[in-house]
Amino acid sequence: MASTNSITTDFDLIIRNGKVVDGTGSEPFEGDIAVADGKIVAVGKVVGKAKEEIDASGMIVTPGFVDIHTHYDGQAVWDSHLTPSAWHGVTSAIIGNCGVGFAPCKPADREKLVELMEGVEDIPGPVLHEGLTWQWESFPEYLEVLKHRPRDIDIGCLLPHAAVRVYVMGDRAIAHEKATESDIAEMRKITAEAIRAGAFGFSTSRTLSHKSCSGEYTPTLRANEDELTGIALGMADAGSGFLEIVSDWNEPSPEAEFAMLRRVVEASGRPAVFSLSQRHERPNDWEVMVRAADRAIADGHSIRAVCPPRAIGLLLGLEGSQNPFSGTPSYKKIARLPLAERVAIMRDPEFRRQLLSEDPIAGSTFPLISRLSYEHMFRFGNPPNYVPKREDSITAIAERENRTAPEVAYDILLEDEGMGFIYSPLNNYTSFDLTVPGQMLTNPNVIMGLGDGGAHVGFILDAGFPTWLITYWQKERQMFSLAETIRRLTSDTARAAGLLDRGVIKPGKKADLNIIDYDRLSFGKPYVTYDLPAGGKRLMQKADGYEATIVSGVVTYRSGKATGALPGSVIEGQQLYELPTAAE
Repeated sequence: MASTNSITTDFDLIIRNGKVVDGTGSEPFEGDIAVADGKIVAVGKVVGKAKEEIDASGMIVTPGFVDIHTHYDGQAVWDSHLTPSAWHGVTSAIIGNCGVGFAPCKPADREKLVELMEGVEDIPGPVLHEGLTWQWESFPEYLEVLKHRPRDIDIGCLLPHAAVRVYVMGDRAIAHEKATESDIAEMRKITAEAIRAGAFGFSTSRTLSHKSCSGEYTPTLRANEDELTGIALGMADAGSGFLEIVSDWNEPSPEAEFAMLRRVVEASGRPAVFSLSQRHERPNDWEVMVRAADRAIADGHSIRAVCPPRAIGLLLGLEGSQNPFSGTPSYKKIARLPLAERVAIMRDPEFRRQLLSEDPIAGSTFPLISRLSYEHMFRFGNPPNYVPKREDSITAIAERENRTAPEVAYDILLEDEGMGFIYSPLNNYTSFDLTVPGQMLTNPNVIMGLGDGGAHVGFILDAGFPTWLITYWQKERQMFSLAETIRRLTSDTARAAGLLDRGVIKPGKKADLNIIDYDRLSFGKPYVTYDLPAGGKRLMQKADGYEATIVSGVVTYRSGKATGALPGSVIEGQQLYELPTAAE
């Protein structure tokens, strides 16, 4: 509901005549928003002048989006612009998810953490070696380094389990040895220290999909319940923080794995979030997890699932880091050549025949290669098609044209002079539609996320999930009201992270805002740019319709272009108390 304010003093910024979608889930209303000193100070009919005024007539005004699952751990060290997330309305992001990161770290272990990040999150080693300054050893020192770089959004940091385990146990962590009581005590101490220094919580991984670039499973894969409980108690010692976990949920069963997580939450009193998606080979396990989480919440234990709003899809192409033939001996010989040269070689009939005769799996280092199938591969197209039909799969095309699926895939890769992509939904697409992610999102306990901004730079590009939630589930499918859609992107994610100072448009809240041309909101085709350290490449995708993004009352983007203002900062821990309004 709008609040009327007749303050006549000057402000730093006034946004006038917008359709305010305030992040609470309440109905939108027409009104103005006044900002001073980085905070919202008035909402409704604002009288007075400001240093800058923006006319938002015909547009919606929302809180800035809060993304609780990103991987800007490295990029935040070398880059002040945390794109692509910042292009999609994100003004606050939590980094350090999935148990991987760069602190704490002893000098002798730097290569171990780089190899793990390269393997798990597809951020190339040369990029990390050149971009990371390593001006830290402890986690508090890492936070201090991050604080020295201004940026376009705010970031909060999770303490990564793999880094902690390697720091305490060394090679024993890599060998997946059981942590001793003294190991656990040291991890608990490090965790409490990190939380007190400003960490938002602790993250861990228990999935076989997470391997280093040398093929070793993540050091946290087999960490037992005592170890996880000890670390969670470190958060309890500091009185703050949440646990983030990714798991395969199949050892020994989804029920048993979740029961373990629940015991950790019960013992520590700290909340938890976990990654949720539908696996093609176990299509019903997600329902088990959602029911278990609902029961835990009903019993007073906050354990919430985080799910993507569409399939988690791989973009396989000659310009990306992976394609269906990356593991073949023939492709490896040409992999480092310029794109035009590779395309010319691949068009040679003899080269084509030889490559298609080779095994693409035996020589592959891609940890997800065994989960790919031509039945779930599609020509991506332009505009990009994230909801392809079964009859458009490479398998279906091959059957219709009396060709093999590898032949079809090979030819698609050469389309558009090698610039095209094959889209391969990895999760959430068993039935060749988005029924399952839609069902997940209708559960109010499920959080929208897993965009992985900053990670998988060569084969996954999902940082635009906020734009997708609005354009697909709200505008196209009408599954949610606009008010509920914006709530899921703002106050819901903010509260899950413990950020009670933002996510809602009302006096006293942090002035993180988006001004959006709702009718024009869309995004374009992913493309490759070479702007990482050491000339590294990454997939990027821009959005159209974000007229202005505002962080702490300062406009950081206008019509998708950076203004040069960098008001973003490191958020020093969870902000667990509501800020008082001027009236209070």
